[in-house]
Amino acid sequence: MHLPYLLFGCFFLLMFAGVPIAASLGLSGTLVIGLAHLGILAVPTNVYAGIAKYPLLAIPMFVLAGSIFDKAGVAERLLRFAEAVVGHGRGALAVITILVAMIIGGISGSGPACTAAVGGVMLGAMIRAGYPAGFAASITAAAGSTDILIPPSVAFIVYSVLVPSATVPALFVGGILPGILACVMLIIPALFLSIRHNFGGGSSATPRPPFWRSFKDAAWALAAPLLILGGLRTGWFTPTEAAVMAVVFGLFVGFCVYRTLTLRDLHRILVSSAETSAVILVVVGLASVFAWAASTLGIVDPIANGLVRMGGGNALGVMFLLMVFLVIVGMFLDGISIFLIFCPLFVPIAQNFHWDLVWFGVLMTYNIALGQFTPPMAVNLMVSCRLSGASMEETLRWDIWLLFFMFLGLVLMIFFPSIVLWLPAVTGFM
Repeated sequence: MHLPYLLFGCFFLLMFAGVPIAASLGLSGTLVIGLAHLGILAVPTNVYAGIAKYPLLAIPMFVLAGSIFDKAGVAERLLRFAEAVVGHGRGALAVITILVAMIIGGISGSGPACTAAVGGVMLGAMIRAGYPAGFAASITAAAGSTDILIPPSVAFIVYSVLVPSATVPALFVGGILPGILACVMLIIPALFLSIRHNFGGGSSATPRPPFWRSFKDAAWALAAPLLILGGLRTGWFTPTEAAVMAVVFGLFVGFCVYRTLTLRDLHRILVSSAETSAVILVVVGLASVFAWAASTLGIVDPIANGLVRMGGGNALGVMFLLMVFLVIVGMFLDGISIFLIFCPLFVPIAQNFHWDLVWFGVLMTYNIALGQFTPPMAVNLMVSCRLSGASMEETLRWDIWLLFFMFLGLVLMIFFPSIVLWLPAVTGFM
């Protein structure tokens, strides 16, 4: 009975000691497999089995597509188009940051990557317009967190691999309205705080970009999410093929339309995308060792039953307990690791209460988005603070407002599942 405690205890001990998450998962799983005499050859077998899945081929392709669009200057063009729509004045740049992040989310699918791309363009502009660095960093980090909801989402792909009944197209389409809801819930406090504290009041003297010209410049970037989702809906290609099409489309836009990419840029993009993809897939492979050890030792069912008892056996109580737990865990772990570690625990609970697994997957992802800008270990907030020069402490007074309104969006999704399930049902993906 001590082996389950050793498995999780060793993992958290290594993680808090500063060992990378992938190594923490692999080492703790391997230790328990060895002590339980389960056969050490189970380690390489599960590493290979964990990544030898066809849907996971989409991850490096979507990562590459996001890098290509980033280097092609998409963020700047989307910024000008958003300025043409929103205009200038108090809170305008904060709203533009959120809108641009939402659109880029339809290309990159990675929260930290979106935070870096949008922050590189918007943080300097916001600070020059009179926004405090802490406020600008909070807005950018929160806006970047919505990327995990807007398709294509790497987290949705991993969840679909773990829960085959929740297909990638259904999750992609199911994340659209929650992603928009999250953006609305961020715009409300961003505008309120900006108007109350007169943030950005000096930017109104800047001329608004012409609408049609900025729309024409941004049209190719706006077409990328339509290409991905439209191709999936019509059946032209699978999610993995959609990722390849996104890469081809990005190369065409960068080299032939915008003409901002060079062969030297392409080499750097390929190297950085390979590094990012390798990190993700190493986490997936080593987490498979951890998950296999947990399931083989019979840890999953007792923990799941314990969580149900803690929630009093009531569906709403259990849901609240799981959501709070995910937000707390999301402060320390990335979304992919959370899915790989906790889906084997939570999915049986969802099935016990007959919850729709697409809806449940989107709820889990929304909670992970909250964790990405919840201190003290918020990955998006770390990126935006580094880019803006603000400290984590400077963001707290602003961040709490954004978290509160995002949490209200989560409550709406729990009580009105149609926010998630209506669009997949209408489009025929359910």
